[in-house]
Amino acid sequence: MNEFHLRRQILKSATCGFGALAMNGIATAESLPLGMHHAPRAKRVIFLFMHGGPSQVDTFDYKPRLGAEDGKKLPFTPAKNLDPSATSQAKLMASPWKFKQHGQSGLWGSELFPEVSKRLDDICVIRSMQSKGQSHGQAVCMLHTGADNFVRPSVGAWISYGLGAANANLPAFVSISPPATHGGPRNYGSAFLPAAHQGTTIGRAGKLGKEDTFRFLEAQGENEQQRQKIELLQAINREHYDRTRYAPIEGMIESMELAFRMQREAPDVMELSSEPDSINELYGIGNEVTDSYGRQCLLARRFAEAGVRYIQVSTPNVWDQHSNLIKGHSANAAAVDRPIAGLLTDLKQRGLLNDTLVVWGGEFGRTPIMQGSDGRDHNPQGFTMWVAGGGVKGGIAYGETDEYGYYAIKDKVHMHDLHATILHLLGIDHLRLTYRHAGRDFRLTDVYGEVVTGIFA
Repeated sequence: MNEFHLRRQILKSATCGFGALAMNGIATAESLPLGMHHAPRAKRVIFLFMHGGPSQVDTFDYKPRLGAEDGKKLPFTPAKNLDPSATSQAKLMASPWKFKQHGQSGLWGSELFPEVSKRLDDICVIRSMQSKGQSHGQAVCMLHTGADNFVRPSVGAWISYGLGAANANLPAFVSISPPATHGGPRNYGSAFLPAAHQGTTIGRAGKLGKEDTFRFLEAQGENEQQRQKIELLQAINREHYDRTRYAPIEGMIESMELAFRMQREAPDVMELSSEPDSINELYGIGNEVTDSYGRQCLLARRFAEAGVRYIQVSTPNVWDQHSNLIKGHSANAAAVDRPIAGLLTDLKQRGLLNDTLVVWGGEFGRTPIMQGSDGRDHNPQGFTMWVAGGGVKGGIAYGETDEYGYYAIKDKVHMHDLHATILHLLGIDHLRLTYRHAGRDFRLTDVYGEVVTGIFA
């Protein structure tokens, strides 16, 4: 039995089962160093999910040869087992956007992301990502859970399970405007982990407005009256648990206890109107194009400040340009570029970037060959994600794809490796964070994963 599981078993026995999860989160927070395997470089993670798969060769992986050979046939036959849609007749498609070098580091960024490109000295661009799954459903599941076809706990749920809550009045894992397609709740679910570790969601899929909040936080009646209602319901739940020992009931008990505690703190955290005009402008709030994602990013910063460990901020499935690449990618980038740059700037000016790991990317990239007349197909064989803060080097590019941006060829980073690295930066050994289920010990990285130490500061 691993040390995390043992600790939770002790807590359960000490509290006769019910309410153990509430005690678990608090106890873990109080003894946080004991829950880690080594000193952490990051305290929290903000994951900026670009649903649909942005094109690496149009954003941060500059390929001069691709531009020079625009319209020519791909000079090699793509591996059918890796890209069934490609043929030997495939034609190369140059990026429609200009690239230039930025900052002291000289990293390349395209004009699609002018504001983020100004922050490249703080960013580590991983150009050699690989994943499993040619379809969105597979790849999104792989990105969020480490498995491409099985129901497994999400990354945020594993982090919640491993570290517990840093703030007893807030969840450890929040998913802002989570994707409704390609997995839906699985992308923030806890699967076989205790139910309390599922992500707490806010906002509609891909959109956050002024009116959005945690629905269950609206108090019903006066405080004392509400407390009496909850105590009655919890007594019923505990009696049911005593009779059945049905584990999900514990999750229900803890969720209701957390919801009650959140009413004291969450409304203030979510009150964006308290921010000065300069911050709203930084994130693009008030601008029709950037307002929604700007609110999401600002809320992510406020949750990070308040002690939430894993925060996901998602776009809808809008990056999937099998056609209309210029129109689609231009609109998508315009909606998120300023808010993301604002988030990085704001975290840095508040001293939070040093211990906040920001992760950007989609479930895969896109091919350097043309699909139709002006589109690109899915490409999990070689694509780009970037990370910033949280103990990683800024102003560097890690890994390479070939001269056309098709396949990762140097310092390859599989999705399992990225997951192992995220856990390591939080002080967790991915090999030791396990949970016994169905007769075996499961972990986020399954039987794979190598920590990418080459990106560490």
